[in-house]
Amino acid sequence: MKKSVEIVIPAYNEEKQLRESVLKLATFLNTELRKFIWKITIADNASTDGTLGVAKELTKENKNIHVLHLDLKGRGRAVKKAWKESSADYVGYTDVDLSTDLKSLLNLLDGLEKGYDISIGSRLLPGAKVVGRTLRREIMSRVYNIIIKIFFQTHFSDAQCGFKFVNKRVMKELLPYIRDDAWFFDSEMLIVGEKLGFKIYEKAVHWVDDPGSTVRVMGTVKGDLLGLWRLFKDRPWNQIRKIAPEV
Repeated sequence: MKKSVEIVIPAYNEEKQLRESVLKLATFLNTELRKFIWKITIADNASTDGTLGVAKELTKENKNIHVLHLDLKGRGRAVKKAWKESSADYVGYTDVDLSTDLKSLLNLLDGLEKGYDISIGSRLLPGAKVVGRTLRREIMSRVYNIIIKIFFQTHFSDAQCGFKFVNKRVMKELLPYIRDDAWFFDSEMLIVGEKLGFKIYEKAVHWVDDPGSTVRVMGTVKGDLLGLWRLFKDRPWNQIRKIAPEV
């Protein structure tokens, strides 16, 4: 029996590129993911433009495309809600700009098939290819990931690549304890997950920067640093072990 995969695309005011990106992803999945039953969920988190309308039109055109609407903003909030409501064997998310080469998706799913709990793309592993990224953002990314390694003694290389997949164990046992609803969500998931013994698979990816990205860099940096301080101060994995020793 085929296993199922649900891929979430969190979207906030992305009406201009949503259709093209979703159709590109659907075409790839239809061609390359035949060993799985697949589904795309567009998670519209409080868009104020025509994003929700575009998403609804796409659901009428393809039975494998679905839409989830949230009244509150937050990439982490959107991804977590979609994952929690999923019945798929594997769930993941990709940023709407599809900066990561879709061929990497097959590698990440292979990691889950091998028994890993979390499977992530990395722009910082040997063999990764990054195109069009400014020096400023490259330095900020590397410094951020170095900070994580120093303060948390983790082993993964890239916490911020918008291309991640997890299995049912993560959905059930880890996701309920991830507090952040914004951009720090996946960094928190990786740090807490590794501390609790979840196995993380990492694969170098080909990544192309999106010059039209709407991400506010400094606001994201502030949120990330505050999130790291919260984890360093609270060490939530210790408390999780007490209340859920089976994790």
